[in-house]
Amino acid sequence: MGMVCKKLLTSCLSRYFWLNWSMLKRLKPFRHIIIIALNVLFSGSVNIYAQYYTIQKYSAESGVKASGDEQWARAGERLQHPFIVVVTDTAGNPAPGVRVTFELTRVPFGSKDYLLERYEVFTNSQGIARTHLHLGDKDGEYQVSASIQTKGPQNFVIFTAYANTRNWALMLFVGLLGGLAIFFIGINQMSVGLRHGVADKLRVILLRMSRNRVVATFFGALVTVITQSSSATTVMLVGFVQSGLLRFEQTIGMILGAAIGTTITVQLISFKLADYSLLVVALGFAIMVFVKKHVTRSIGEALVGFGLLFYGMHLMSGAMSPLKHYEPFLQVIESVQQPLIGVLVGTFLTAIVQSSAAFIGIVLTMTTQGLISLEGSIPLLMGANLGTAVTGIIAAFAAGREAKKVAMAYAVFKFIGILLLFWLIEPFAQLVRFFTPDVVDTFAGGTVTNVSRQVANAHTIYNVLLALLVLPFTNYFARLVDWVMPIFPEKRQRFKTRFIDVNLLRSPSIAIEVSRRELVGMAQLVNSMLADSINLFIQKDPGIIDTLHEKEEHVNFLRDKLNEYLLRISHADISDKEVDNVFKVMFATKELEQIGDIISKNLLEKGEWWLGAGLEFSDEGKNELIEFHRLTQKQLNRAIEILDTLNLDVARKQLRKYDHYKQVGIELERSHFDRLKQAVGKSIESSKTHLELVSLYRIIGSHANNIARITIGEG
Repeated sequence: MGMVCKKLLTSCLSRYFWLNWSMLKRLKPFRHIIIIALNVLFSGSVNIYAQYYTIQKYSAESGVKASGDEQWARAGERLQHPFIVVVTDTAGNPAPGVRVTFELTRVPFGSKDYLLERYEVFTNSQGIARTHLHLGDKDGEYQVSASIQTKGPQNFVIFTAYANTRNWALMLFVGLLGGLAIFFIGINQMSVGLRHGVADKLRVILLRMSRNRVVATFFGALVTVITQSSSATTVMLVGFVQSGLLRFEQTIGMILGAAIGTTITVQLISFKLADYSLLVVALGFAIMVFVKKHVTRSIGEALVGFGLLFYGMHLMSGAMSPLKHYEPFLQVIESVQQPLIGVLVGTFLTAIVQSSAAFIGIVLTMTTQGLISLEGSIPLLMGANLGTAVTGIIAAFAAGREAKKVAMAYAVFKFIGILLLFWLIEPFAQLVRFFTPDVVDTFAGGTVTNVSRQVANAHTIYNVLLALLVLPFTNYFARLVDWVMPIFPEKRQRFKTRFIDVNLLRSPSIAIEVSRRELVGMAQLVNSMLADSINLFIQKDPGIIDTLHEKEEHVNFLRDKLNEYLLRISHADISDKEVDNVFKVMFATKELEQIGDIISKNLLEKGEWWLGAGLEFSDEGKNELIEFHRLTQKQLNRAIEILDTLNLDVARKQLRKYDHYKQVGIELERSHFDRLKQAVGKSIESSKTHLELVSLYRIIGSHANNIARITIGEG
């Protein structure tokens, strides 16, 4: 009975002091003495060190948050739940009547008006003690320690609470969108800078190295590192196959390399370089402004992009900080870390942003905030790898079946990886930890601080192992893709291009190269028109008329497509040399078009009249026309060789031969006039047509000669 009275009186006095808080604050220097005196008065002795006690955060079946740890609220508000500890004895039973001291150990700099409602609390019959915290007026992290005096090793615990600004939701939205935008700008700027430096040269090398699958894998990875996008590499390969530059089988090694190359970007962004990001931007900008050398300026552009990339991640990380305490979001994240949902979410979001590096960058940001574990990130990585294949599939949508197989190969390759790893997430995570052991911060409650590095390494290990697995079996893999790829009925087109493809516009040097190849095809078509034209006058074949009309339409189609393609190249960010190359191709296109017009309009119109006129050339005149036509066609053949090979020696030879060609034309006209003086009947009747043909063929030779002039820079 006496003990009950003592406890009741203690409780009453404790409440009395709580209700008179201002008085207790004035007695704060003496509160320990007062409490010990009360304990001696009612307990008969001070029994603080009588036993080994253990203090820990309260937990219940409702969840680990039952202790009140990791709460958040707006600055200046009272936390919704109290901080709760439980004290137990050596037998694990609740220890009542043990004094627990709560103390604020950390507050944001400059914060005021924060308050713990109870600093000293005795445990109740269940060994529980609790207190409430009023957050201060500054946002940031607050820490409260709860300690007991005991001989046991576990004599304190730390609670953490977070104060958010009152408009934290708006700032979260703005920070995420702004950070993501800067992140994308950084990736694009890095790609532009590196492309200006060496990327296009590497792409040309890639075409030459495609026969060896190991070498192709290496260069595929290297090009992807520089372009900062495996999707861009896949789209480029789709264009290569569509243009006939490569066969599908030759692209498989490059596809494997692209998967490895994209991991380098993730490795870069996993390092914590945000503190130096703006310094890198400033350095890159200084190089761009003060250095005139093109290659060095490209390095400056890449550095600006590199710094912006990390600064964007820094903004996203700061904006997402409140989410690590927001229970609804944590529940969503917990469900996303389930394997199937994680793969689907990773695939969907990567397909939307069309960049696996960007999505994985967001995942890394979440890991730095403690929102996602290594095991939870692996399904998201698998989904991101599959989602990046969507860009290639979209690019190949209008291409032929062989080009579609490139996009399908990348998707099948990634899908194989998911099938293999989906069931082995835990062992794979342990493999990653073998190469990247956990770095634990004991002062932060045992938090693993290098999860972002583990995620980046998991991405690299996954893609490298998958590439090594498929590389020895590329022939079988090609057959698998061919078997999986459905056969689509291709729409018949009257005319179509052979080489130019919009998927190559991201690579201006390659786009210029394929436009030149398309131009060679156009030139050969014009040459066949020239070959047919003489037969209207010598053999008088009327069937040639329809043939020439159809070829003229084909030439006009190629002219329009080439000009449109070249204009799109010229609107891109290209170098001065590339601008000059675009001009040369456009100039040659114009010259060939004019040759085609001379044949389809002037010669064809004259030929139609000739067929109905019933006239004949003299034998000498006929032979002269055949010979001059042969020389004209020889001039055009040299021009085609120049376009095909860019051989400057052939161009110079063309210029030398042209003087002789003009002289032959003059001599033919003089010879014709000699026959007219001799009153050769056929020569008189066909005189006008003979002279017109010589003049028209000479103009055609002049246009062919212009192609040589522009090639060696005399245009």
